[in-house]
Amino acid sequence: MEAAVAVMESEGVDTVFGIPGAAILPLYAAMRNSGIKHITVRHEEGGTHAADGWSRVTGKVGVCIGTSGPAGTNMITGLYTALADSIPMICITGQAPRAKLHQEAFQAVDIVEIAKPVTKWAVQLKEPGQAPWVFREAFRIARSGRPGPVLIDLPLDVQRGLCNYDPEIDAPLPIDVPEPHPARVRAAVDLLLGAERPLILAGGGVIIADATDELRELAEELNVPVQVTLMGKGSFPEDHELFAGLAGLQTQTRWGNQAFLESDLVLAVGARFGDRHTGDLSVYTKGRKFIHVDIEPTQLGKVFEPDLGVVGHARPTLAALTDRARSLGAGPRPGAWPERVSELRATLPRRDDFDDVPIKPPRVYRELNEFFGPDTTFVTAIGLYQIWSGQFQHTFLPRRYLVCGQAGPLGWEVPAAMGVKCAFPERQVVAVAGDYSFQFLMEEIAVAAQYKIPFVIVMVNNEYLGLIRQAELPYDMNFAVDLHYGEGGIDHVKLMEAFGCPARRVEQPGDIRDALAWASAESEARSLPVLVEVMVEREANAAMGPVSIDAIKEFEPVPELAPAGD
Repeated sequence: MEAAVAVMESEGVDTVFGIPGAAILPLYAAMRNSGIKHITVRHEEGGTHAADGWSRVTGKVGVCIGTSGPAGTNMITGLYTALADSIPMICITGQAPRAKLHQEAFQAVDIVEIAKPVTKWAVQLKEPGQAPWVFREAFRIARSGRPGPVLIDLPLDVQRGLCNYDPEIDAPLPIDVPEPHPARVRAAVDLLLGAERPLILAGGGVIIADATDELRELAEELNVPVQVTLMGKGSFPEDHELFAGLAGLQTQTRWGNQAFLESDLVLAVGARFGDRHTGDLSVYTKGRKFIHVDIEPTQLGKVFEPDLGVVGHARPTLAALTDRARSLGAGPRPGAWPERVSELRATLPRRDDFDDVPIKPPRVYRELNEFFGPDTTFVTAIGLYQIWSGQFQHTFLPRRYLVCGQAGPLGWEVPAAMGVKCAFPERQVVAVAGDYSFQFLMEEIAVAAQYKIPFVIVMVNNEYLGLIRQAELPYDMNFAVDLHYGEGGIDHVKLMEAFGCPARRVEQPGDIRDALAWASAESEARSLPVLVEVMVEREANAAMGPVSIDAIKEFEPVPELAPAGD
């Protein structure tokens, strides 16, 4: 286990999240004299989400540790979340001694088989001599290709064993950065130059690949507008003149959907074409060609067959596209199409300046945009509050907007924000949560309080399972979704105070900014998580469409659509 800990340190791990137990104590004994800081969480799922948040902002492999049995099964949601969003993470579990595995020993479960569908690799250490090699390979697999999680299961007797290991002659295994095939780069540039209304679609893979500079260079070289997916928010600055918004069924901008519908070619980089982005594929694909760039070959054609597939790491691929365009002397494209996108942005906004009481949710995000600076890291999970966040929040830098995209586990934001703050103590961190999601893993507030991990929590409280209530509208029902907090309900302010943390409730839109200022100052001064609970309109609905991106239902008055070409 000393070898395993040395490998983790050399791979850049300085913080791990976990819960000790009898079956994992040899690993904990080895960590005592290391430089790795251990954060004792209150639930293993919370530990996985904290490691996930740490990984998303550092680009390194996050680590969560637990004992045998239920510790591992509690990690499954976090493993699934990391796999779905391509986040490199290693979960380490203790296990009963090898001789007891067939005897139904206490807390002995076949966690390797349980974890296989939600990991890139799940492995049990069979011999002590495997330890440094299995750990090295785990980090390599987690980081290589399309990144993702790995589970390592450690029987107790193997942990106690000895192995030969010399850290002076050991190092991380190499990670392949695949270059695109030159012929496909040439074909991609030809398609781009031949299109009249091209878009670049930046997915989360652009951020994972640290390819945001290359993305911007290509866009500016050819004067091509850039859209982002929800996972790609931050890959391209949203105040840039070539920013073309978001398209989708839920997290979208009106002008982003319209720009997408008017495009005739889409260069998608590191995007998986999730169903809540594409909607009805016949609408999404009609009238436009697609170039799909991905590091993982089996992603190409998984949702629909592109006109051109390019296998390659996003960073060298984007750089190769720019170099090819320059070698042809292509120069910037005519400005008519970018001007049209700018026109759509100016004429198809949504309101966020409401003064209504109860507070309309878009007003909350207007206040967040205005109060917090561009270096702030926002963390949000799943629900109406996340959809409003995707629609209204502005993001300018990579790894500053974190969201659990495909899995959507409630409760993710508090432990993930904790992981972010552990990675970058100097950074302002804000978790945007719903009242129901907050309650899923609210015990992790105790962890942040114990270890003095400060961040701000902004709760958008509609006292409902809001997204499900809205989804029930076509069924003409409002059933099993009411979380009205009256007598016997949860008082979130008192709950935070019970954890020893400050909190404030806001019911007037004019009070939001002062509450954010108070929470930021209080969090920094006391090194604690601080809650701002904003009570919003209970049955407010987010603009979305159930089927296609050309049929989004708006629930608030909006300006009329500008005719194409005007």
